[in-house]
Amino acid sequence: MPDSKTEILGGDVKSLEHAASMLRAGQLVAFPSETVYGLGADACNDTAVASIFAAKQRPSFNPLIVHVATLEMAKCIAEFSEDAETLARRFWPGPLTLVLPLRDHTGISPLVSAGLSSIAIRIPAHPVARELLAVFDGPVAGPSANPSGKLSPTQVEHVLEGLAGKIAAVIDAGPCAVGLESTIVGFQPQPVLLRPGGVPIEDVADCLNKPVARSQPTSDTPNAPGQLASHYAPNAALRLNATQPRDDEVMLGFGNTPCALNLSESGDLIEASANLFHHLRKLDSGNARCIAVSPIPDHGLGLAINDRLRRAAAPRP
Repeated sequence: MPDSKTEILGGDVKSLEHAASMLRAGQLVAFPSETVYGLGADACNDTAVASIFAAKQRPSFNPLIVHVATLEMAKCIAEFSEDAETLARRFWPGPLTLVLPLRDHTGISPLVSAGLSSIAIRIPAHPVARELLAVFDGPVAGPSANPSGKLSPTQVEHVLEGLAGKIAAVIDAGPCAVGLESTIVGFQPQPVLLRPGGVPIEDVADCLNKPVARSQPTSDTPNAPGQLASHYAPNAALRLNATQPRDDEVMLGFGNTPCALNLSESGDLIEASANLFHHLRKLDSGNARCIAVSPIPDHGLGLAINDRLRRAAAPRP
């Protein structure tokens, strides 16, 4: 895509109709969701989807999530098992992505699924995202709207920091409420957690009344988005489970602890998830060599927070 000005749009009907026309023309439009800002393209347009990979500098073997407006549209694209439909009816619209067998002759670009026979799909809960999908009336590929491997954007300013001039427009609807990407669940055929996220895996298991297995990060052959071992990384190094900072570090705290920024002084995991990427980005902008991070409980949304922190702290390619 040529280096041109990125339009900043509102969430009103006229702006969303303009954004949908851009998507139909094969352009890239960043849009808000309840999780993070996504980088949208017509999922059936090969050139548009390829532009996502180019703008983000994302490896082509890393599949994308497809966003749709309705369960009926999702069923036209993917084959739903009984468990998958149970989860969709319980958690959609919301921060849950399902990886399901891709139907034949859907028109979805093979670049979206990185050549796999499965598709990652969800219905977002954000009202602006849902209205955009309804106006566009088709599937939208939408990874996080940031350069590949870097911190995910939870505000319009974050999108512009990484992608200004590389995308046609961004829809400004304020900060994202959840602040973490969606939980991703696949079926092999039993349910497996492919990425923890905005829906606690305990809630998924309770909904299905069965255990959910967990997959491990991979460095070269992901079967779902967000599985790379090194991902979501600031420029600074991260030291996890720290009780206090060293002389050359800044501290990202959790709970009652002295720190430069605190994810949640009260120890609220919902507040911590909403603050995670924003606080990491703010500390990173201060040119710190290393960010020390307080221990985070490894349950509920803490599982997703720790997942992002471990990937951010992993050795980088």
